[in-house]
Amino acid sequence: MHMHIFGLFALIIAIIPFWKIVSKAGYNGAWALLAVIPLVNLIMLYVFAFNTWPTERPRSQ
Repeated sequence: MHMHIFGLFALIIAIIPFWKIVSKAGYNGAWALLAVIPLVNLIMLYVFAFNTWPTERPRSQ
């Protein structure tokens, strides 16, 4: 039982920084949930690294 609690705690601690980074980039913070899925997290990093972030796009007036 203690391992399940520790695992859940570790999972939450791992998601928080990703959530903040993704939110600051202008994406929905829920994308951070993909960071805990093996291989999907690598694809996510490449997509965020090479796409134009919503915060960098020019705003229409």
